[in-house]
Amino acid sequence: MVPGPANTARLFFAAWPAPEVQHALGGVAQSAQRECGGRAVPAHNIHLTLAFLGNVPRARLDEFETLAETVSAPRFALAVDRLGYWRHNRIVWAGVEDCPEALRALVTRLEQVFVATGFRFDRRPYVPHITLLREARRAPAQGRVSPVAWPVAEFALVESVQLERAMLYEVLRRWPLAA
Repeated sequence: MVPGPANTARLFFAAWPAPEVQHALGGVAQSAQRECGGRAVPAHNIHLTLAFLGNVPRARLDEFETLAETVSAPRFALAVDRLGYWRHNRIVWAGVEDCPEALRALVTRLEQVFVATGFRFDRRPYVPHITLLREARRAPAQGRVSPVAWPVAEFALVESVQLERAMLYEVLRRWPLAA
């Protein structure tokens, strides 16, 4: 591991897909990599970020878990069917044609709970995206892919751990969404 402050953790909340959804999206990433170059995100790291907290004291983990327990939102389904490219940071991403209202509500609720504890979030509208490639040389020719169905039934608190040559995302805790 790359040394870092042992008393801090780089945290975010995410919708964490089931392994079969990660595998399917990993296949989309591999296909995009053949076309666009770059580094594919390993399937086991594929996720949808809901709220990024950044580097925070580990001593606050219990507090964050308690706050997350207060977040209530319904389950929802995603049909991941779009590909996009951000030239400024050379990212190929997957997304959805229409963002479900339940997803927006979950993101809003997480942000509301954490703003009360001093966190600040980007004021731009939430755009759901799943990073598939880093350091891509070009945009994908097609903006559409065959839809990958993702039933979202929970959200998770995740730690981003920098290893020697890779990033590992470790799910610390999960919370179910309402049926």
